[in-house]
Amino acid sequence: MKLEKMRELLQNYDGPDLHLMEVCGSHTAAISKNGIRGMLSPKIHLISGPGCPVCVTPTAYVDKLAVLALTPNTCVVTFGDMLRVPGSRYSLSEVQGMGGRAVMVYSPMDILTLAQKEPDTTFVFAAVGFETTTPVYALLLEEVIEKKIENMKLLTALKTMPGVIGYLCENGASMQGFLAPGHVAAVTGSKIFQPLAEKYQIPFAVSGFEGEEILRALCGLVENREKGEVFNYYPSVVSEEGNTKAQKLVRKYFTKSDAAWRGMGIIPKTGMKLRAEYEKYDAGSLYLNEDNKRNKACCCEKILMGKMQPKECPLFGTICRPLTPQGACMVSTEGSCHSAYISM
Repeated sequence: MKLEKMRELLQNYDGPDLHLMEVCGSHTAAISKNGIRGMLSPKIHLISGPGCPVCVTPTAYVDKLAVLALTPNTCVVTFGDMLRVPGSRYSLSEVQGMGGRAVMVYSPMDILTLAQKEPDTTFVFAAVGFETTTPVYALLLEEVIEKKIENMKLLTALKTMPGVIGYLCENGASMQGFLAPGHVAAVTGSKIFQPLAEKYQIPFAVSGFEGEEILRALCGLVENREKGEVFNYYPSVVSEEGNTKAQKLVRKYFTKSDAAWRGMGIIPKTGMKLRAEYEKYDAGSLYLNEDNKRNKACCCEKILMGKMQPKECPLFGTICRPLTPQGACMVSTEGSCHSAYISM
């Protein structure tokens, strides 16, 4: 279908109201960047889901990173977004101002050089992410073990996508279709969403991240709105089976676990933890749980579950802005609140 035809289909749709959830933070950012919401019929509602790894990380995890950063001879290593996520008392940026040590890197592999330069310092990587990034941490562990680096650990908050989608469907997030994350499906294979599609009789459209690719996937969801199937609109990258080599590497170092999601509590079998034989590389993530110290005025959990739009939160645009985030959804460029704010 040509671009003009896709835009015409989406603009002129006049059937039952459709609530379609994108569950990938990169999709949320791309939808905002390309102005896609403005191209849709008033009867098509795009809802941002729990697909931003920074957004779904519980406050207890940030608090643990803060404690580690303030521990003598310890350095937290992380991507830039995590530095600004508020904990129950401090963000990592604030901890830096208190004398704590936290450094930003662009790749997890950068921790290898840091650890080798300072053998008396324990370097802890803030390992957050979904199925897309877990293989990278497995590769990092391969390198650490091969090079016999003893002063590197991971604090993991690794999540898996299908389980949380099932949780949403069981807990009041009424959707008529899901825009499935192409990056995740490239690793897992598109078939990972098939049981959900069949169980809830809703379509899943695996999509790339260019504007035209997202429009094509949305057209697929509209046209197949009554089908419980998975449709792959990203065949150049995604296969049904996925990257079996990456899957095998992940299974070598990680195993499924329960996981804490910001504002949603513990969701069974939606996380990945280090296998018992590699627990010496864990910095304490096995003991992290959902917390009760988060900002209760922040509506992150309702927004992540598709039960509230960012602009409906009383903090949005007032005290909660990109430079003064009150919750994780306003921090990352992939966060739904951040995307909604910059689109105003």
